[in-house]
Amino acid sequence: MAEGIIKTTDKTFDTDVLMSDKPVLVDFWAEWCGPCRQIAPALEQIAAAHGDKLGIAKLNIDENPEITTRYGVMSIPTLHVYKGGEIVKTIVGAKPKSMLERELAEFL
Repeated sequence: MAEGIIKTTDKTFDTDVLMSDKPVLVDFWAEWCGPCRQIAPALEQIAAAHGDKLGIAKLNIDENPEITTRYGVMSIPTLHVYKGGEIVKTIVGAKPKSMLERELAEFL
């Protein structure tokens, strides 16, 4: 996992994401998902540049069905931003870094 990005799981999600003192973007992804791999470098760059304001976590949907089901993730990549334990933003599909930064501007 790239520096600044945490790997969260069904077991650690509540602590890693819901109890975080800053907003956390969760990337719901899978190894076999081409678009998920396509956005990974952009998320790494955003984590490096803005990690002090926005946490970034990755959750592999194949390994973590509980959280995937809890939040109704039906397609990937799906990005949820959680703040205060609630989803405050959802981005579905692969987007270029510039568009992701625009979508996330209020958190950066």
